[in-house]
Amino acid sequence: MIYKNYSLALAFLCAFIVSGFAQEKAKPIFKDGEAQIVEAFSVPEKWIRHDLWVETEFDTDGDGKLDRMHTSVTRPYQTDTEGLKLPVIYVSSPYFAGVAQGGRELFWDVKHEIGETPKPHVHPEVTRVGQRPVISNSHIKKWVPRGYIVVHSSSPGTGLSQGSPTVGGQNESLAPKAVVDWLCGRAKGYTSPYGTEAVKAFWSTGKVGMTGTSYNGTIPLAAATTGVEGLEAIIPIAPNTSYYHYYRSNGLVRSPGGYLGEDIDVLYDFIHSGGEEPIVRNNKLKVNDAKLPKVYKSKREYSNAIVRDTEMKNGMDRITGDYNDFWAGRDYLNHMAPMKAALLMSHGFNDWNVMPEHSYRIYKKAQEMGLPTQIYYHQFGHGGPPPITMMNRWFSRYLHGIENGVEQDAKAWIVREGDKMSEPTAYKDYPNPEASNVSLFLTSGGSSSGGLGASKTSDQGKETLVDDYNVDGSTLAKSEQSEHRLIYTTPILKKDLHISGTPRITIKLASSKPAVNLSVWLVSLPWNEGKVKITDNIITRGWADPQNSKSLTKSKPLKPGKFYEVSFDLMPDDQIIKAGQQIGLMIFSSDQEFTLHPEPGTELTVDLDGTRLDLPVVGGVESFNGALSK
Repeated sequence: MIYKNYSLALAFLCAFIVSGFAQEKAKPIFKDGEAQIVEAFSVPEKWIRHDLWVETEFDTDGDGKLDRMHTSVTRPYQTDTEGLKLPVIYVSSPYFAGVAQGGRELFWDVKHEIGETPKPHVHPEVTRVGQRPVISNSHIKKWVPRGYIVVHSSSPGTGLSQGSPTVGGQNESLAPKAVVDWLCGRAKGYTSPYGTEAVKAFWSTGKVGMTGTSYNGTIPLAAATTGVEGLEAIIPIAPNTSYYHYYRSNGLVRSPGGYLGEDIDVLYDFIHSGGEEPIVRNNKLKVNDAKLPKVYKSKREYSNAIVRDTEMKNGMDRITGDYNDFWAGRDYLNHMAPMKAALLMSHGFNDWNVMPEHSYRIYKKAQEMGLPTQIYYHQFGHGGPPPITMMNRWFSRYLHGIENGVEQDAKAWIVREGDKMSEPTAYKDYPNPEASNVSLFLTSGGSSSGGLGASKTSDQGKETLVDDYNVDGSTLAKSEQSEHRLIYTTPILKKDLHISGTPRITIKLASSKPAVNLSVWLVSLPWNEGKVKITDNIITRGWADPQNSKSLTKSKPLKPGKFYEVSFDLMPDDQIIKAGQQIGLMIFSSDQEFTLHPEPGTELTVDLDGTRLDLPVVGGVESFNGALSK
């Protein structure tokens, strides 16, 4: 009898063990603090993909209903069959559904005098592309196999998302907030844009991370500035953090690199792929007492009238380039107080589209606020995410709650010249804490090559250049002599020199006209030709309007011949200038690639004694002087 009971117990035990193995559920796996690829999550054919519309708290297309954002979800099937809940990687964009097609006619004409009313330009229509339910396939193969759900949404007024694009307006912050709220069970989602059948994110842990590049990198920051609960971490890559800094520079109308003549209304037109469906208005419309037609054929027409042709037209000011309330509202630095998300920032030091000041200003503020921060910089151009290991550790820590010690990692990771982007060098912070400003002064001879050094010599006099946009900056830098620029160079470096931080230029100048462009390049000479990275030649750059020498919010016409002191930052940088090179400070007027193109001939006179460059050098003045001696 005892034997039989023992056999029965053993049989039950074996059955229990076998049953336990059979019912083992798939779950995220971590090694060295990073989420690993899980085989059970890595079968695309079994991924569940569906779309929905998330209701926001705003109505920006004028139909009297709260706008809904088109959202798509990609998740492992175990979130249905095994009750698995996972954190979310969320990406939002205005580009997913197509953009405007066209050439230079879409941009503003830059060939006119500074302060002159520009000629009108073409406003194109955008045709939506893409099919439901797939908004985008980005990031899916990277993150779903590692135990995340990937969510995409089209931003307001693009694709099948309702509302209007505002290019940095409040709704572009509240739209991703609504999606995060839905992922955390606080907002409503529906199976159709106007229907009532609800969809719930039952598979979400309520932990959300966001990432993306350029505009797609701006949106994570925009969402984070709302302070929305559940958005735990963001990784913006080359984000536009201020539309003023993107389209203006120290009071000057200045285009982003590669897009001469673009402005905020051009970008609005470029992305406005939504709002095609007709709406009923009962022949009546009242919006902010604006004098608008009573009947609109489509939501797009309404948005064009309200946003592009009223708010943007009245606020963007291509005539003075001054900073105003319109631009202040589109500067995310002004809205960071509620932000709680951990920030890993990524940017290229040679990004002349969305320039590196965009990332640094936000990183610095987040640090001051006590938020978890890291920054990754590389030596290339626009875009470029951090290595997967960095992103993985960041999301594993803040979305999965893995104690991997990321808080103790180095704050700054910089890809050194010639290194792979996957192999950055760790530093205590950016700028390098060992860097300090070295004031460099000018000596005469700038039409050919004047001097640039740490010792100030008085009575250097004044030197004049003649503006001509027809001569581009690289040609000016390479010229042995030119009347169109002034250049001042250090002696040849005998040792490498490490620059880290934001150079600042102070120029005492006079103009022969009431308005003039001012452009400054810091270059490494001799100029290297052929297949070289831009970092081999251009160290950093900056632009300013001398009319704004006293105030960024109010320009004042220059009195011809009167001298003014103009001070402004160049773009942040971290670069090692090699021995055998010279550092050159080039001052000129119109920059063919970036500024307006006024009629050539304006004279710009520089008082050398009132001009200096403050250059952040690792090791300070001792290192600077040491680099010039054997």
